[in-house]
Amino acid sequence: MVGVTRNSKKKLLRNGIHKPYGIYEKLFKRPLDVLCALMGILLFWWLYAVIALLVRMNLGSPVLFSQERPGKDEKIFRLYKFRTMTNAKDAEGNFLSDEKRLTKFGKWLRTTSLDELPELFNIIKGDMSFIGPRPLLVRYLPRYSQEQHRRHEVRPGLTGLAQVHGRNKISWEDKLKLDVEYIDHITLKNDMKILLETVAVVLKHNDISIEVEEFMGTEKK
Repeated sequence: MVGVTRNSKKKLLRNGIHKPYGIYEKLFKRPLDVLCALMGILLFWWLYAVIALLVRMNLGSPVLFSQERPGKDEKIFRLYKFRTMTNAKDAEGNFLSDEKRLTKFGKWLRTTSLDELPELFNIIKGDMSFIGPRPLLVRYLPRYSQEQHRRHEVRPGLTGLAQVHGRNKISWEDKLKLDVEYIDHITLKNDMKILLETVAVVLKHNDISIEVEEFMGTEKK
């Protein structure tokens, strides 16, 4: 593109122009996402039913927690998870702190990442991918630098590069830097590596706590 400066190129990328890193990202990543998400739902439908019943028994209704998040090209979508917190309020009708509303059962759902299962439907819908930058809260959008906005050039992920590099031990700047680093090098090898490292983290229960985007927000209906 003749006459495009580095800054104007970044602006174009922020507006949704993203050149796939290779053939995997261009042709195979999205079909594989849909296929694996469908297989996961079909194989583990019974697990969805069991968890939904447990959430209903332990936390009441509704079973699902939903919240608007920015996705690809900063388009807002509604993310779904199993609820992990109660709707307990104070005398004035305000929600109690997340720490007080997060039950022992809710902590177990989060440490096992079972609360994330409904996001497979987000993947099928095209809102998300298995691997990509985690979708944060909408209110954070004005806080990003021009470079950090690039994390929205691709679909957000169920897990990502920042999540397997000490998500609760590194700074916000480093997390967002890893997000941008990922989208510039999307390959099957890198996605498989992140997926396997995510499984290892979940199985070992390492570096698992309240997700920063929910800890800084409030889980509501």
